[in-house]
Amino acid sequence: MKILGKSAVALIKFFTLLCFAVSAASLAWSQMSESSTGGQARPIVIRVSRPGTRQDIASTLFGSFLEPIGHSTYGGLWANVVENPSFEEGLWSAENLEAQWNAHAELRAASSLGLPTPWEPLYAAEGSRYAPVRGDAANSAQSILLMSLPDKEVGMLEQVYLPVQRELKYSGSLWLKHVDGDDKVKLSLRRHAHPTEVLAASVVQAPSDAWAKYTFHLELKSGQVAPLEPVDLVISLEGDARVLVDNIGLNPDDAVDGMDPEVLTLARELHSPAVRFGGNFTSAYNWHDGVGPLDTRVSKLNLAWGIPEYNTFGTGEFLRFCELIQAKPQIALNLGTGTPSEAADWVSFVNAHWADHRGGLTWELGNELWGDYQVGYPAASLAAATTLANSNAVHKVDPNAHLIATGGDGGQFQEWNAQQLTNPADSFDYLSSHFIVTENVLLPEATNEFRTMAMLAVPWGLSDRIHAMKQQAVEAHRPKVQFAFTEWLMIANSHSVPNYNNMGGAVFAGGFLNAMMRNSDAVSIANMTGILEFGGIWKNRGQVYASPAYWVLRAYAKAKPRTLLRVDSTSPTFNISKGLTQLPEIVGAPYLDVVAALSDDGSRLLLLCVNRHVTRPESAVIDLSAFGVDSGLAQVTTIAGDGILAENDEYNPDRVTAVTHAARFSAKQSYTFPNASVTVIEIPLKN
Repeated sequence: MKILGKSAVALIKFFTLLCFAVSAASLAWSQMSESSTGGQARPIVIRVSRPGTRQDIASTLFGSFLEPIGHSTYGGLWANVVENPSFEEGLWSAENLEAQWNAHAELRAASSLGLPTPWEPLYAAEGSRYAPVRGDAANSAQSILLMSLPDKEVGMLEQVYLPVQRELKYSGSLWLKHVDGDDKVKLSLRRHAHPTEVLAASVVQAPSDAWAKYTFHLELKSGQVAPLEPVDLVISLEGDARVLVDNIGLNPDDAVDGMDPEVLTLARELHSPAVRFGGNFTSAYNWHDGVGPLDTRVSKLNLAWGIPEYNTFGTGEFLRFCELIQAKPQIALNLGTGTPSEAADWVSFVNAHWADHRGGLTWELGNELWGDYQVGYPAASLAAATTLANSNAVHKVDPNAHLIATGGDGGQFQEWNAQQLTNPADSFDYLSSHFIVTENVLLPEATNEFRTMAMLAVPWGLSDRIHAMKQQAVEAHRPKVQFAFTEWLMIANSHSVPNYNNMGGAVFAGGFLNAMMRNSDAVSIANMTGILEFGGIWKNRGQVYASPAYWVLRAYAKAKPRTLLRVDSTSPTFNISKGLTQLPEIVGAPYLDVVAALSDDGSRLLLLCVNRHVTRPESAVIDLSAFGVDSGLAQVTTIAGDGILAENDEYNPDRVTAVTHAARFSAKQSYTFPNASVTVIEIPLKN
């Protein structure tokens, strides 16, 4: 047998790999096919007309969702820049704590000195001058004994990010208890990792040997700290002194009722009619922990996510947030560790503090109770009884309350919903469903292109699932039951496919909202995950910005579609087979997905358009001859980016935003929709 040279062997290997790659790509592509449109040539024809039956679109389809997860509340909406302000242990799960220590070796070293994460020594060389003290605290369970040295400064610090691009003045408070020596305590901001470079400082005198609260102010100079630059917040002593320290906070002076003003502005401009307060944390949350004076609220572990719950953002703060952004609260009650009487008390508390105090708000009876990861989840055989007991308790204190019972998700809804539908007709008004789409496909060798199109097609395939859910309710003699998608999101683990924070997430959002409007005879509530983080507003390193999906929800909600119109389209379509595990078979997903509606006041015809094609702009002729189109200018809002993976971050917060321009529309109008885009067109009508 002849021995081949190295170059020949390499060439054979190359062609072998190439053939394998082509084979794998062909296999994936074979699972996606374009449907014939009867030879219809481009441009696409979009014809809008009035339907035979009126179908209204509820404004609550454009709701949002807030849960203490990640930095959505603390470090996000909540303006206090300090983490672990009361120096507690046990506020992170072991997994999350280990992740922080692995990412920041200095925090692991600080823990050996008795400092709880994320606090560090000002000068590590001074050794152990700190001691956690349990049982003697102004807040929660623990304080820190800070012990200085003669002729030296001893202190502890936390790295923080300040919104210096908009605010240079900061106000803070802390609790102190004098133990020995000098009673002066210094608060300062210092250049990160340069402890001798003090940027701003304030000294408080704390002579009392009882716990007392002290306030301080720190002001930076313009240009002293660059945006996105960390600084160190320091508590220090000089001379031979000892003091107990607890519960420190630092807020920018432009904070509004403890909340970040930039976040509030973006949240208000989202035009969200309702904000859901809930999620996995709900099932172990006692609402009593989040009421009363802020200084008395106890820090605890958020069991769902293994992160701190400081309870400083509680029910009153959530209601104030809703007031400030002009949205109604929609709260998920605790059906995990909670009791019916606790749920009823929460409803009574909210009704006494919200609007006209008449109640009638929408409440969710638990969250994903079918999941064994849910703290205190009920056995499936007891879910209906648990729902009914809490429903009765709530209706006893508020007969006008609108209730959402926990429904099943995905393809697993039949048995769970069947149990819930055995409850009396007046026990709930809606059944919930969560639509969390992941990139998991039935073909592990599928290409990123196939995964992308499968993810973007999923909202189109959801309609069949909704019809099946509705039919089950009808057969159970509950035809009036509506459905509530109280969480919806696209999430991927890689950066090579659509995700909630890139332009693919925006196209998914437009497709999902279009599906909700088409099915508005069965679906009345939807809450995007979330108003903070995921598809919504982000804050990183003190910089506030919005994800691409935020701009889609904002454009849809602002347009206020209220009456569904008929759309006939010649858009080319595609099919997905063996796609995402949630909906593997999808037929006839249009590349150009258009919903038409009249605005709430009937003065505008709205076109809500999603181009799913990743690389091809779609040209269309829009036929509006069934309506009297006004000669005035239409308003066109487009959300598009430099490709399906374009995303915003703290360094480029405006890479993808909504761009609005005026355009004149006639009864028959040509328009080209950018590839991978969402477009909202508002056309004035005569009379």
